[in-house]
Amino acid sequence: MSPSVAAVQQSAVHSPTPPARLRVARVLLIIAAVGAVGAAVGQIQVVFDAGGATKVVETWRLYGFVVFAGLFALLAVRPRGNLTVWLLVITNKLALTVTGLAYQAHGGIADTDAIITWDGGLTVLLLAAFALSRPRAGQSAA
Repeated sequence: MSPSVAAVQQSAVHSPTPPARLRVARVLLIIAAVGAVGAAVGQIQVVFDAGGATKVVETWRLYGFVVFAGLFALLAVRPRGNLTVWLLVITNKLALTVTGLAYQAHGGIADTDAIITWDGGLTVLLLAAFALSRPRAGQSAA
């Protein structure tokens, strides 16, 4: 039985992602996951030291680091996996970066440099990993 025309056309348009590109994407995602774990570990003392006015916010931030470490690890294991997870993590980091830039332009708001540096860097890293993990269009499936 011969393959369907649609399957042949699909394989001609989208070849598999080259293994080297997937390895680089995975390394970038592992870096992101390890960074998020490190941020979570560093946040533990911040939670213990936080006063009543900021304890909940600092705890929320700690749990966010843990969740993102898990999401980055999930993507490292299956970079061609769930597109929705990619969209969520990239959108979140991009939104934080844009918010940091807006806060910096406003002036007088603490930690904008940290947001722009860390979340902006993660946005670039995630976009690179995403691009590397996608199949190349227009190559023959050889």
